[in-house]
Amino acid sequence: MDDNIKDPENIEEQDMPVQDDSNDIEPESHSDYKPANRFDASAVHHLSGMYQNWFLDYASYVILERAVPHIEDGLKPVQRRILHSMKRMDDGRYNKVANIVGHTMQFHPHGDASIGDALVQLGQKDLLVDCQGNWGNILTGDRAAAPRYIEARLSKFALDVVFNPKTTEWQLSYDGRNKEPITLPAKFPLLLAQGAEGIAVGLSSKILPHNLNEICDAAISYLHGEPFTLYPDFPTGGSIDVSKYNEGQRGGTLKVRAKIEKLDSKTLVIREIPFGKTTTTLIDSILKAIEKGKIKARKVDDNTAAQVEIQVHLAPGVSSDKAIDALYAFSDCEINISPNCCVIEDNKPQFLTVNDVLRHSTDRTMALLRKELEIRKHELLEQLHFSSLEKIFIEERIYKDRKFEQAPDMDAACEHIDNRLTPFYPQMIREVTKDDILRLMDIKMARILKFNKDKAEELIAKIKAEVDDINHKLNNMVEVTADWFRYLKEKYGAAHPRLTEIKNFDTIEATKVIEANEKLYINRNDGFIGTGLKKDEFVCNCSDIDDIIIFYKEGKYKVVRVADKIFVGKNILHVAVFKKNDRRTVYNVVYRDGKQGKYFMKRFCVTSITRDREYEFTQGTPGSRVVYFTANPNGEAEVIKITLDPAPRLKNIFKEKDFSEVAIKSRGAKGVVMTRFNVHRISLKSHGHSTLGGRKVWFDPDVKRLNYDSHGRLLGEFNEDDSILVVLDNGDFYLTNFDANNHYEDNIKIIEKFDEHKVWTAVLYDADQQGYPYLKRFTMEATKRKQNYVSDNPASRLVALTDEPYPRFLVTFGGRDAFRGTMEIEAEQFVGVKGFKAKGKRITNWETESIEQLEPAQQPEQEPEDITPEEQPAEETPQQENLDPDAGKSQQQVIDEITGQLSLFNDNEDN
Repeated sequence: MDDNIKDPENIEEQDMPVQDDSNDIEPESHSDYKPANRFDASAVHHLSGMYQNWFLDYASYVILERAVPHIEDGLKPVQRRILHSMKRMDDGRYNKVANIVGHTMQFHPHGDASIGDALVQLGQKDLLVDCQGNWGNILTGDRAAAPRYIEARLSKFALDVVFNPKTTEWQLSYDGRNKEPITLPAKFPLLLAQGAEGIAVGLSSKILPHNLNEICDAAISYLHGEPFTLYPDFPTGGSIDVSKYNEGQRGGTLKVRAKIEKLDSKTLVIREIPFGKTTTTLIDSILKAIEKGKIKARKVDDNTAAQVEIQVHLAPGVSSDKAIDALYAFSDCEINISPNCCVIEDNKPQFLTVNDVLRHSTDRTMALLRKELEIRKHELLEQLHFSSLEKIFIEERIYKDRKFEQAPDMDAACEHIDNRLTPFYPQMIREVTKDDILRLMDIKMARILKFNKDKAEELIAKIKAEVDDINHKLNNMVEVTADWFRYLKEKYGAAHPRLTEIKNFDTIEATKVIEANEKLYINRNDGFIGTGLKKDEFVCNCSDIDDIIIFYKEGKYKVVRVADKIFVGKNILHVAVFKKNDRRTVYNVVYRDGKQGKYFMKRFCVTSITRDREYEFTQGTPGSRVVYFTANPNGEAEVIKITLDPAPRLKNIFKEKDFSEVAIKSRGAKGVVMTRFNVHRISLKSHGHSTLGGRKVWFDPDVKRLNYDSHGRLLGEFNEDDSILVVLDNGDFYLTNFDANNHYEDNIKIIEKFDEHKVWTAVLYDADQQGYPYLKRFTMEATKRKQNYVSDNPASRLVALTDEPYPRFLVTFGGRDAFRGTMEIEAEQFVGVKGFKAKGKRITNWETESIEQLEPAQQPEQEPEDITPEEQPAEETPQQENLDPDAGKSQQQVIDEITGQLSLFNDNEDN
C-alpha cells in the first residue's frame, strides 16, 4: 500500500479546507464570496479534487488494511497483529484478553473494542486460539464476557503452523518503535479453514470455512497432480447443496438447510441451523411465517443448551411432511449464501476460487518448508565448519605454540593461527575468515581440557548425516510437503470432523407447500374476486402468495395475483388457483368461431404465462363465444351430448362427442370441427378417464423424496389407485400415495410400487421361540399404518427378505452341531404362503452359524403374451378323459394344495 495513504481516523484538521463561520453565504452569492484574510484563495480544495484524492486513498486503505484478507496467510491486519502479540506474550499460560488487546495496540492504534471483537471471532473459530471463560455462543448469538474476565493463549495448531521468526518478513510498526510481520509464515491454508468476511469500499469478501481434513487431502492431491474438490463445512452443522457452489467464486450460490427431525407426528425438532444464523434469528423467522399463516404451528420452544434444540409444535390436522417443506420455504431454515472469494494478492484485490487459494497456499507451504530446510542446512554447515576448525585447533595444540604465546598483538596471533591452519583448509567446507579465528581464540581452557576426540568425530558425523537428510528432502519437496499435510491431519484431524452434510436438495415450490390459509370468493355480477368478499360466492381455498387463473366466455384468460379485492371483469367462466408448469391439468373447450361460424372442440394446457396479460384460446374472431368448458386436474376426457337446432336436411339433432379423440395441443391451436350447425345445448353424458396415462414416479435416494423429473430410481408408472410400498430395516412396512411432497425415513430397506399379489420370503431368528431360525412366506397387507412382519419382540433378528418366486437358502451349522455341515432349503416347497403375522416354519432345532441366500434354481414361467410365435408349443391332439384328480389344475395350484395354502385364509390360523 502507498505510504501516502491517510488513515481516516488520523486526518489532521489543518488538512481540511476551513470555512469562516462569521460570513453567512447565501446560495446565490457564491460569486461574491471573499475568503478570510488568514487564508489564501489558492488553498481552497474543490470537491472534485477531494473525491479524486482523499476518497481513493480512503478506499485503498479500507481494502488493503482492514476488510480483505491476504492470500499469503489468510489473515486481516488486525488478526495478524493479535496473533503476533499473543506469540510475543506466549509462556504457555493463559493471558487476559484485556492484556492481549493492550499489547496489540502498540503495533497499530486500533480501537480496543475492535481488537477485542476480532479476538473473540478468532476464538470462536476454534482453530488458532485456545479459549477459557465465556467466549459467547455462535449458536444462540450470545456475546462474550468482558475482556477482563476471559483468557486466551495460542493453540498448539497455531504454534505448529503459523510462526517462525526465521522465515518471517518484518516491517516497522506505525510509530517505528516495534517490528511487526508483513505476513505470517503460515504453512497451512488458514483462509480456507477459518473463512473470512469483510465489506470494503466498492467490494466485499465472503470466503466460507472448509474442513481441515479435506483441506489436507486436497493439498496432497494437488501436490500429486490429482483432481480435488473442496466444499464448505460449517461449525453450526446443517446440510448444503453444492451443485452451484462454483468453487466459491463470485457468482456462485450455496443452499444451506437446517437439520429438521420428527419428534412425533405433531412435533418437529431443529437440531442444526444454517451458517450465519442463530437460534434467535431462526425462531424470529419461523414466528413471522406463523403469523402470516404460511406455517400452521401452535408454538415454538427454544431448548437450546450445548446443542441446538428448537421444537415446533404443529397445529392439529397439519401434515408434518408438508410443515418441514414450509419451514424450508418460508423461514430461515433454508438460506442461500453467495460466496465471493476476494483476497489481497500482489498488493491489490483479486477474485479467485477456493481451488486457486488452495493451490497458492500449498505452493507457499512448500516454499516455506524449503526455506526452513535451507536455513537449517546453513546452520548445520556453520556448526560443521566450526566443529572441524575446533577439532584441528585443539588436536594440533595450536594454542600451545610458542609463537602463538609470544605474539606481540592480536593480529600477529591471528596470522600465526591462519598459517598453522593453512594445510587443513582443503578439508574445510568454506573459506576460513578472521571471525572464525577470533572465535577459536574465545574457546575457554575448561572446554579444551574436556575435549574428547571420539565425541567430536561423532558430532561431526551426526551433523553430516543430518545435512545429507536435508539434501534428500530438498530434492523431494513434493513428498516432504505431502508428509507435512499428512502429519497435520493425523495430529489435529480427529478434533475437526465434518459437521455439515452434503446433499442434493429438491426445489421446494412455495405455492405447493404453503398452507391454504385464505378463502377465495367471486362476485360475478360486479366482476370482482378476492379473499375479502366473504358475503359472495366461495371458489376455493388459497394462500396469500397464489396466482389465480380466470377464463372468460369471450375465449380469453389471464392470471392475476391473489388480493383482498380486485376487479377482473364480468362474463367469468372459470376461476381457480394457477399452478405453474402444470401439464396434468387439461382444459376441454367447445367454442363458436365468430357470431355465425363453426363450432370447434379443443384441449390444451396452461403451463406458463405473464401475469395480468390477456391470452386468447379461441381464434380471436370477433363475436366468438365459449359454449362448453371443463377443467380436468388429471387430463380426464369426458363424453358430451350435443343438441342441435332443427334445420333443413338435418336428420338427427342429437350427437355425441368424446374428448379423448381430441389431441391435447397448445392454447393457440384451432381444434377440430365439431359441427357447422347451430348448437342448442351441450350436456355431459359420462365422465371420462385420464388420457395422459399413468404418471411415472422416481425415488431419489439422496433426498429421500419422490419426483416426476427422472431423478433417482424409477418406481414405475402409477395410476390413481396405485400405492407405494415402504419396508424399513426394522421390519416395519406401510403404504403411501405417490405425492411428491412425501418424506421418507433414512432406514428404508425396500421402496417400490405395491403389488398385493407379490409373495415375500423372510428368514429370521425369532426371540419368542428361543431364538430358533424361522422361514415364512407371506404377502404384504394393504395398510397405511405401520405394521411389522418380523415380530413384536424387538430382540428378533431379520436375516433376509426377498421377493424371489423360488428362493433358496444355505444353512451352515455351527457350535456343537458343526459336524452336520450344511443344508439347502427350497423355500417355495418348505412352507406355504400365510399372513405376514404368522410365525412361519422352524428351519432347524440345531445350532446354526449362518444362513445365506443362494441363486434360485428355477425362474417363473414366461407369461403367454411374452412368448414369441416361434416359441408357441405345437397344438396337442385330443386324448381320452384323464382320471387324475389333479387334472386340469396348474402346477402352482397343485403345489398350493400340497403346502396347505388354500386352507390358510383364516387370520386365526395364521397365528
